[in-house]
Amino acid sequence: MPLSYRINNLSVLVVDDDYVVQRLIVTILKHAGHHGVVVTNGREALSCLAERRFDVVLLDVVMPDMDGMETLAAIREGEAISKKHQRIIMLTGHAEQGDAERLQTAGADGYVSKPVDPARLLAELARTPS
Repeated sequence: MPLSYRINNLSVLVVDDDYVVQRLIVTILKHAGHHGVVVTNGREALSCLAERRFDVVLLDVVMPDMDGMETLAAIREGEAISKKHQRIIMLTGHAEQGDAERLQTAGADGYVSKPVDPARLLAELARTPS
């Protein structure tokens, strides 16, 4: 039986400290029929995730206070207790060869480099199971 995928109506937590990137991503999401909630760092993301469930988290790697890698690790630790997997797509402006493998090893489900290419972002979102 083939795995089905969502095309629209995803609830997405956008975790990025850059206002321009936040607005760009929210605009892309809105035009694709998705809904985005924005927070600016990992601590805010963990707090938001404690209050509600999202289909996907778009998580910037480099942020002040609590960076994306620390946040990813904290979310994955929490899953050991909850037994619920949170789909996480990492965002990075410092793309280097080997990033996809490094992020996957750390527990990321996907990866999009900055500047954000709308087609690439939507392709990653389309991989989100329903």
